[in-house]
Amino acid sequence: MRRTRQRVTGAHGKRRPGRESGLPQGFGVLWLSVAVDLVGFGIVLPLLPLYAKHFHTSTATIGVLVATFSAAQALCAPLLGRLSDRYGRKPVIVVSMVGTALGSVATGLAPNLLVLFVARAFDGASGSSVAVARAALADVCDPRDRGRIFGLLSTAFGAGFVVGPALGGIAALGSERLPFLLAGVIAGVNAGFAAWKLQETRGSRRRAGAPAEDASAKSTQDVGSRVVLLRALATSFLLVVAFSAFETTLPLFVHRRLGMGLAGTGGIFAAVGVVIVCVQGGLIKPVLRLVTEPVAIRTGLACELAGLVLLSDARSMLTVSCVLFLLAAGQALTTPLLASVVSANGAQGRGGSVLGAQQGLSSLARTVGPLIGGVVFASVSARGACLAAGLIMGLALVVAAGSFGPRALVAEPEPGAEPEPATRVR
Repeated sequence: MRRTRQRVTGAHGKRRPGRESGLPQGFGVLWLSVAVDLVGFGIVLPLLPLYAKHFHTSTATIGVLVATFSAAQALCAPLLGRLSDRYGRKPVIVVSMVGTALGSVATGLAPNLLVLFVARAFDGASGSSVAVARAALADVCDPRDRGRIFGLLSTAFGAGFVVGPALGGIAALGSERLPFLLAGVIAGVNAGFAAWKLQETRGSRRRAGAPAEDASAKSTQDVGSRVVLLRALATSFLLVVAFSAFETTLPLFVHRRLGMGLAGTGGIFAAVGVVIVCVQGGLIKPVLRLVTEPVAIRTGLACELAGLVLLSDARSMLTVSCVLFLLAAGQALTTPLLASVVSANGAQGRGGSVLGAQQGLSSLARTVGPLIGGVVFASVSARGACLAAGLIMGLALVVAAGSFGPRALVAEPEPGAEPEPATRVR
C-alpha cells in the first residue's frame, strides 16, 4: 500500500527548492530553542540529587523525586501534543518553556521538600518542547528527508548536555540554589526568543497547496498506519527502557570493573554524547541513501543488543570503549528514525499528538528502566544488569522485525513520476 501523504510542494506541484538537500525554513530557530531548553535541563539533572539531600531526604526519596519529573511528563506530553495540533506549535512551545522557567525557579527557591516535589512535577508537566518541535519540523520538511532532519534536531540534545552540566557546576560554586535559578533565567529568555522568532508551521502543507487525500484510500490506509504506529511506539518504549537501564548502571559498572571514579565516568558519558552527535549530525543521511528507515532502525537495535551482551563480559578499558561506541552509534541512529516513522504514520493533522504520545511513553520508560537496572545490578550482578537490558533490547528488535510498512518510507511521487520500487520496503 502506497503512502498518500505528499511531499512539501509549491502551488503548482513542484518541489520547493532546498528542502531535500538543505534545511526546512525555521530549522535554525527550532534547533537553538531546543538546545537552550536542554541546557537548562542539563544544569538541573546532575545536581538535583545532591541538592535534595539538603532537605534531609533518603536515597529512596531522591529516586522518587527524580522520577516525578518523568511521570508528570509521561502524563502531560500527549495532551500538549494534541493542543499543538489544535492551537499551533508556537504557542505550545512557548508555554512549555515558560513552564520550565517557573519550575526551575521554584526548584531553586523551594523552602521544603513538598514544594520541591511540586516544582519538579510542574516542570515535567510542561516539558514537551522536543516533541512539538519535531511536529513543527514534520509540518514543513519533505517526508523523505524527515529522518535526517529529526537526526539533526537530536544533536541539540548533545549540545545541551555538554554545556548544561558545565554551567551548573560553575554556578554551584556560588550557592546550591544558583544553578536552578540560572536554569530558570535561561528558560525564560529562551521563551522570549521563541515568541519573537519562531514561525507557526501548523497547516503549512495546506497553505503550500498540497493536494487533498482521497477519502476511500485514506480509510483503507489508516488501518495499516495504526498498526505501524503502534509497532513503532512499542519499539520506542522498549528501546528507552533498555537504554535508560544501561545508563543508570553504567557508572556502577565501570567503577566495579575498572575502578573508575567520577571524573572517568564523566569522561565516558561525554564521549558517548560526542558519538551520538556525530552520528545524528553527519551519518544518518548517508545511511538512508543505502537502506530504508526500517532497515536502519533494526541495524541500530542490533548494534545496541550486541553492545549490551558484549559489555556484560568486558573487563578492559579498550573493550568497554569499543562496546560503548557500538551502543552510542546504535542509539543515535535508532532514536530519530523511530520518531520519523511515528510522525509519518500519525493521522493527518495529528503530528503533535503522536509525537507527544511517543515522548510520554519515553518518559514512562525512563521511570521504569532505571528501576529495572538498579534492582538487577543490586540483587544479581553487574553482568546481570547488562544482560537484562540486552533482553529488553532484544524484545525491541523482535517488535521491529515486523514490517514498518511503506508509509514510513516512501513519499508520494511527484505528478508524472514513477513510484519508488516496492523492493526497498522490508
